[in-house]
Amino acid sequence: MQNKVNDFSITVSTVNGSGSATANNTIHKAIFKMGIPVSGRNIFPSNIQGMPTWYSIRVNEKGYLGRTEKDDIVICLNKSIVQEDIAKLTDGGLLIIDDSIAPNEISANIRVIKLPIEEIMTACEASGNLKVYLSNMVYVGVIAKIISLDLKMVESALTQHFNNKKSAIDPNLEVIKAAFSWAAANLQNDYGYSLNAPKTQKEKIIVEGNTAAALGALYGGLQYAAWYPITPATGIPETINEYIPSLRFDQEKQETTCVVVQAEDELASIGMVVGAGWAGLRAMTATSGPGLCLMSEFLGMAYFAEVPLVVWDVQRVGPSTGLPTRTSQGDLEFAYSLSHGDSDFIILLPGNVKECFEFGWKALDIAERFQTPVIVLSDLELGMNFWESDPFEYPDTEIDRGKIIWEKDLEKMIKDKVEWGRYLDVDGDNIPRRTLPGNQHPKASYFTRGTGHDEYAHYSEDPEDWKKNLDRLKRKYEASRPHLPAPIMRKYGKKSEIGIISFGSTDMAVLETVDLLAENNIGGDYLRICSIPVSSEVKAFIQAHKEIYVVEANRDGQLKNILTIEFPEFAHRLYSVAKTDGLSLSAEWVSSKIIDMIRMKNNA
Repeated sequence: MQNKVNDFSITVSTVNGSGSATANNTIHKAIFKMGIPVSGRNIFPSNIQGMPTWYSIRVNEKGYLGRTEKDDIVICLNKSIVQEDIAKLTDGGLLIIDDSIAPNEISANIRVIKLPIEEIMTACEASGNLKVYLSNMVYVGVIAKIISLDLKMVESALTQHFNNKKSAIDPNLEVIKAAFSWAAANLQNDYGYSLNAPKTQKEKIIVEGNTAAALGALYGGLQYAAWYPITPATGIPETINEYIPSLRFDQEKQETTCVVVQAEDELASIGMVVGAGWAGLRAMTATSGPGLCLMSEFLGMAYFAEVPLVVWDVQRVGPSTGLPTRTSQGDLEFAYSLSHGDSDFIILLPGNVKECFEFGWKALDIAERFQTPVIVLSDLELGMNFWESDPFEYPDTEIDRGKIIWEKDLEKMIKDKVEWGRYLDVDGDNIPRRTLPGNQHPKASYFTRGTGHDEYAHYSEDPEDWKKNLDRLKRKYEASRPHLPAPIMRKYGKKSEIGIISFGSTDMAVLETVDLLAENNIGGDYLRICSIPVSSEVKAFIQAHKEIYVVEANRDGQLKNILTIEFPEFAHRLYSVAKTDGLSLSAEWVSSKIIDMIRMKNNA
């Protein structure tokens, strides 16, 4: 019999709206509290209730976070898809199933445990209105016994979840213990999957990407957020609102220093954010692909008028309404060329929750430093699931407000005979100086224009004024490259002719992919892009490798297309490894795809 210690996967299959989230999170967080690397993915439908939902937990002592194609253990409580769930099991896997469900066919090599959920619930005398929710705790108790999950950690996870509310903790814990006792009395002692807590544990936190982004923005001095609800981005402004009283309350003035406004739609929310950014507030919004589409006109105006602001796009599957509760990296090209006309948008690409926090405050600095909208592309995979991380670090630099000038600054400029114009490049770095409402100097005012203008913000249709302004905006964008989050490169062993490039949450699959390729005697270096425009390091990486496989979760290979535009001389070296089906990429799929492409190329 197989013996997998700290290296197996579990999927819980239930019905949406059945209250399984508490049970699933309890298992996930209890394993985390044991100090064992674990990741969890919630795959849920966009309706309120009734359709299938899955929660996949991967335990891996090496720290691999990518999705697995098959599961070692499946807990099935949804009779409508039982055969589909059985097909997801590995050879020799373990099926834990409600004893009221009768599958049509189970392979002889699949081991089966039938859960007497009704019997255990009757013994616990659960009240009728809570019974449907408490019944999920039966599989928590049984799986705890099977994998040696510490019940003390289970209780700790429940206590945290219910905020130490004993009236909620006790009935759940009673069912868990009853199910654990049933498993101890009726099941074999060893099914081949177990947890073994390390003797020493590193300090870790567990947090959703959306929460990390919200905290990063607050620590970065966010003052104003406007938004309209949309899955999967809603968690960002909601978390900002939740933490304002504790993190952004001025005790002396007895008032908060950050405001969150729910607008009537996406157009209104981005309009409010543009206004707040123009007025000098550190401002942001959060949305997903459909919302970003609606915001594009306002963002084009903000780009041309040079108004700083931040947009978090937590990507989901498109186009159109698409799949609101599935993940994708399909908005990259749209963000890259967002507005009509000639425009360039700075894009940040976090790949883990620590970077969600870090880019949360850095995006605000970059927006104000370069006086431009900054788009942060996260996704549902990263934003709405819990991930382990090292503790977040307090911002290591002072807040960068950029070139804001006040009365004394204007007086000095006049004294030094330095010209002042809102769109005038005085310093030779293509970034003009700006005044804010409240500056009472008679020379401070100007007209903000989304139409043609000269360096002094006067309306102009002069061809030279137009060309001069657009050329400066392009140079400003190009000059931002060294000031953006740098790519992360990992070299593996001796020099390789093969390179892999990815961005965002796909990093989870690619880190494991590199090891799987090594097992097949294929060495490859790996670079993850963290921002656009890309730095010179990206060009050097492509230049140093004859074959570059660009891995991403979309249909058309959008990052590969952008790199082809950026470096046309190396287009022949770029190969797309792209897929979109609403799920995150797995290392098994990515590695097999790259191996097949290499073999086809070698046999050509």
